[in-house]
Amino acid sequence: MKITVIGSGYVGLVTGACLAELGNSVFCLDVDARKIDILNNGGVPIYEPGLKEIIERNRAAGRLTFSTDVAASVAHGDIQFIAVGTPPDEDGSADLQYVVAAARNIGRHMTAFKVVVDKSTVPVGTGEKVRAAIAEELAARGADVGVTVVSNPEFLKEGAAVDDFMRPDRIVIGADTDAAGQQARDKMRELYAPLNRNHERILYMDVRSAEFTKYAANAMLATRISFMNELANLADKLDVDIENVRKGIGSDPRIGFSFLYAGTGYGGSCFPKDVQALVRSAGEFGQHLEILHAVESVNNQQKQILLGKITARLGEDLSGKTFAMWGLAFKPNTDDMRAAPSRVMVKELLKRGAKVVAFDPVSMEEARHAFELDLAELPAEQRRLSYSDAPMSAVDGADALIIMTEWKAFKSPDFGALKAALSQPLIFDGRNLYEPATMRKEGVEYHAIGRAGKHAG
Repeated sequence: MKITVIGSGYVGLVTGACLAELGNSVFCLDVDARKIDILNNGGVPIYEPGLKEIIERNRAAGRLTFSTDVAASVAHGDIQFIAVGTPPDEDGSADLQYVVAAARNIGRHMTAFKVVVDKSTVPVGTGEKVRAAIAEELAARGADVGVTVVSNPEFLKEGAAVDDFMRPDRIVIGADTDAAGQQARDKMRELYAPLNRNHERILYMDVRSAEFTKYAANAMLATRISFMNELANLADKLDVDIENVRKGIGSDPRIGFSFLYAGTGYGGSCFPKDVQALVRSAGEFGQHLEILHAVESVNNQQKQILLGKITARLGEDLSGKTFAMWGLAFKPNTDDMRAAPSRVMVKELLKRGAKVVAFDPVSMEEARHAFELDLAELPAEQRRLSYSDAPMSAVDGADALIIMTEWKAFKSPDFGALKAALSQPLIFDGRNLYEPATMRKEGVEYHAIGRAGKHAG
């Protein structure tokens, strides 16, 4: 099948590459010429395990094209995926300007029937806005061309996106029930047929329900994270090990283990933005989403919890103190720094006079860009952030180690070498990587999330 994917960011790039891997002819469009140049020169502008290899393989096979040519992109695909960004507006609502612009471009250039698929995470009712924008452009040039709009939200986890696309839990398709909608359903079924061989994964519904499903899914996952973080903070006061609690409740099949790890709060491009957008959508109809307001509030507070443990142990004035930081990305297996808890931690430490030496296996370049913006408001003498090319060199001479991302490389360090490198054996672990009992045995003072009790570990 001939497919166009508009937007070569995280969702668009994974979608386009994986559809090409399934044998389709895919045209990936982006208005950012620099990004397209990177892709056409063999680079990949994001880090996602396995993605680079898929792109290389399908470019070599002639199934994957990257371009800034709008007219060519519209001419190519019978199915046009819109996978552009929907950043939060000032009021927290989703900014749809790029989605509408993509729809208008399709309307300006299309000469035959198209299935237009909203792949971006968009508020309920966006499908109607896309349809209206295309219709307006068609009317302006007097063109009588058929089009139908489908919602096909993505459910990709950063760090496991390729596997999520190729082995989906479900494929949600929202389409109309008229003749054009049925034609769209048939085309989408044909497109996803290679992923349906084992069992039926497609869930058909109306467009608005499909749009809402994506927001509801992310809001639920964010809720689980904030719920567990709040319990972890209480566990610290009750002499309870939150890891034992996690295992105890996760064993219940009605609850399960996913998204029940206590830590420093969620980040990334999805959960913060989507929770805010859903809250904003409800507000437009006079509804106050009590639970999601609490979810967001708890998450914002959670990013300060580990800092509170540091200042409780070392004092508010951290002048002269050096902290090694392992992990900067908001989660492992990605270089995404958007809303990463490390950004809050670094800034707060520097404001208190500390020096930070940071290491991340993947996100160092993105981190430099992020912190350049974050720290611009600090006096020059407080911007004492440097980067190390290895985890152990970051620790050398530091007063404490802070763990912000649960990379596998951090899970089994040489604790003897770690103690020798630190000026004192002190670890603040925002991801609960180690067992408190093991740390006591190793002679390491260990502060984690929800594991302060004497029974922990």
